[in-house]
Amino acid sequence: MSFTVIIPARLASTRLPNKPLADLGGKPMVVRVAERARASGASRIIVATDHQDIATACAAHGVHSCLTRADHPSGTDRIAEVALVLGLADDEVVVNLQGDEPLIDPALLAACAARIRDGVPMATCAHPIADAADAFNPNVVKVVLDKAGRALYFSRATIPWHRDAFAQSRQVLAEGYVPLRHIGLYAYSNAFLQAYPKLESAPLEQIEALEQLRVLWHGYPIAVHVTDSAPPGGVDTPEDLARVRLHYAAS
Repeated sequence: MSFTVIIPARLASTRLPNKPLADLGGKPMVVRVAERARASGASRIIVATDHQDIATACAAHGVHSCLTRADHPSGTDRIAEVALVLGLADDEVVVNLQGDEPLIDPALLAACAARIRDGVPMATCAHPIADAADAFNPNVVKVVLDKAGRALYFSRATIPWHRDAFAQSRQVLAEGYVPLRHIGLYAYSNAFLQAYPKLESAPLEQIEALEQLRVLWHGYPIAVHVTDSAPPGGVDTPEDLARVRLHYAAS
């Protein structure tokens, strides 16, 4: 299927300044992310950025970019502006790939995009959790699904709560109990992407600090593609950056 990948990339970063321009094997990180997107079969890849330095770095490596306003509250708002500038049709599928995911599996982008159907305007991904520590870690976002593979709820809490097994132990996960970790990759129909920034912020979203809960709170379905294994981690810290640089040095 045809889909567009838009990569939001801000120059400012509290924990890792100038992160999109960090060198990974001779190329800026944002360019490496665009290369992964290109391998997904996307029909178009655009970097959505608030800074000319990022646009200049992209141009030097043949990556298209679009300068946006600097005051967007989220990456979703930023890519919505770019989709509007591009004049995408309402039924065009847009994938939101974060600019700090230089090791993302390209097939995951295509699989997420493919979950957009009539009546399902948004999709995301998840993978099984095998470690009890992750199941109880509030920084690991969990999702529970209905029988059609759509999200019922996202939470930092341990969901679903295994009443009987957890009464016995929280050190290991019970046989047959497979919670799902949410992967922060999203696809949208462009019509919904344009509507999303106008949705009222939801109480659940504010409590959990999870932006996707706004969608469920307003009654829109989110399809979830479940992959067998966890994707490589993104780059949030200097330690993450060192890990990814080792990968490119070895490749």
